[in-house]
Amino acid sequence: MAKLIYPINVSLDGYMEDERGNIEWSISDDEVFAFWTDFQRPIGTYLYGRRMYESMVYWETASAKKGDQPDVMREFAQIWRAAEKNVYSRTLQEVSSVRTRIEREFDPDVIRRLKQSSEANITIGGPELAGQAMSAGLLDECHLLVNPIVLGGGKRALPDNLRMRLELLGERRFRCGVVHLHYRVIV
Repeated sequence: MAKLIYPINVSLDGYMEDERGNIEWSISDDEVFAFWTDFQRPIGTYLYGRRMYESMVYWETASAKKGDQPDVMREFAQIWRAAEKNVYSRTLQEVSSVRTRIEREFDPDVIRRLKQSSEANITIGGPELAGQAMSAGLLDECHLLVNPIVLGGGKRALPDNLRMRLELLGERRFRCGVVHLHYRVIV
């Protein structure tokens, strides 16, 4: 049975984007990018909200030619392209990546069946979508990459009015000051 995992870059004060919708403040140096690439290897399906999909679809056309970009970025693009992608949106009319379909509504029973039938893990991207999965008791793990910045406002990475108990499974400190926190949801 697959795990449903929420991986997210987050500011120290809990935001995944600033008040203007910007995520460029997050640090993605070579060490952090290599971590994210390794993290993606066992993922078979990505569940995205529309805005998260629109920011990630870049990897569909990112050059795979040797020398055009660093090896770790080419690898990430190959991993991303190979995975299934479900985009949850009521407004998106078409997708611009292969192995991608649009879902109009988040159905917890569909996700339960997906977890039971999948051999590879599943990630969920976008705080609203992840919040729905958390509220439905579907989330198994959280991977937070806490960036050394305080934004003071924006879009929260974790939903309000939700209570979950977590067990810390691991942590890692990167040279750039980012800290990875790996939690398991306690049922």
